[in-house]
Amino acid sequence: MRIAVIGGGPGGLYFAYLWKKRHPDALIDLFEQNAAGATWGFGVVFSEQALEFLRADDHDTVDAITPRMESWKNITLNLRGESVEIDGVGFSSIGRLDLLRILQQRAASVGVTPRYETLIQSADQLTGYDLIVAADGLNSLVRRTFEGDFGTSLSYSANKFAWYGTSKRFETLSQTFVATDLGSFNAHHYRYSPSMSTFLVECDLATWQRYGFAGKTVEESQAICERVFASTLDGHRLVSNKSVWRNFPWIWNEHWSFKNIVLIGDALHSAHFSIGSGTRLAIEDAIALAKALEAERDIPAALDRYQTERKPIVKKLVTAARTSAGWYEKFPEHMRLGLMDFAYSYITRSGRIDDARLRAMSPSFMSHYEASKHRLQQGGSKG
Repeated sequence: MRIAVIGGGPGGLYFAYLWKKRHPDALIDLFEQNAAGATWGFGVVFSEQALEFLRADDHDTVDAITPRMESWKNITLNLRGESVEIDGVGFSSIGRLDLLRILQQRAASVGVTPRYETLIQSADQLTGYDLIVAADGLNSLVRRTFEGDFGTSLSYSANKFAWYGTSKRFETLSQTFVATDLGSFNAHHYRYSPSMSTFLVECDLATWQRYGFAGKTVEESQAICERVFASTLDGHRLVSNKSVWRNFPWIWNEHWSFKNIVLIGDALHSAHFSIGSGTRLAIEDAIALAKALEAERDIPAALDRYQTERKPIVKKLVTAARTSAGWYEKFPEHMRLGLMDFAYSYITRSGRIDDARLRAMSPSFMSHYEASKHRLQQGGSKG
């Protein structure tokens, strides 16, 4: 089988590696428009169990990735100069470029030679392939070319965000919420190497407009964000890498394949950065597609199987991501809550965690939260 993989991100690289490893005689061409060392953003984050889905049938890749990861067990929330830790919510992170290099090495080890700095400008360039795997990201050319056939829907979150890095080291995945005279900001920050952290700044549209960010340069926006989060950054600067203000795009496709073309990763669906699952979803898509192709005798049946088995799983997570993003679109309102109520609202925002699960997962936090509610009730009854 001759396969074209469009896109050299985690999903495309991993599919190419996985299929070539299992089928050494396969002919795979992987096309990536950027250079091998180019990437957008800084670190990517995985939940504590995020790589365990790989370990059963690809422990070598997990063993290659985990030594390069930073890990922690808690989430820290910062509000009005106070902090609270939510225990038992483990995460790991890695630099996006580090992850790409590892996957590039894995692909090379089985004989995949990606064609970097090769732009596919038209689907007409892809004739002659038995299968075309479109892993070309949020702005997928392949998806846009056939969006009617894929049943593509595209919308945007109302909030604005800019993705920075910083040399400030943060001990856990942290969220810092800051109120200013012109509006409120939130920063998602976590270390992804011993010396670097992701620092993603978010605000609602009203705040963004009052600050006049539409007319600011990247450097001017960065300087404002450094002032807003001066106490959090503790003298460290923000680092820009195409760090322009954006609205998060919601991408969904009702039909995951068209003819011999199939979508994976961000080309297929997007999951909000507040739940940190985009890279994991792309790699899981690659695994699911490979398994479907191996389970069926012909490509159309395999692509149907891929969608049938994978779509309900992705739909559930994307729904949770939309619920989580909805909470963030109203975070200035949530900031009026007391610290413990705010933290409880935050950790239950996606609708996937109820009190029973929270008691089992985060016993220390839940004990403090329930004690604070009890004290409040006792104080009310005395009044």
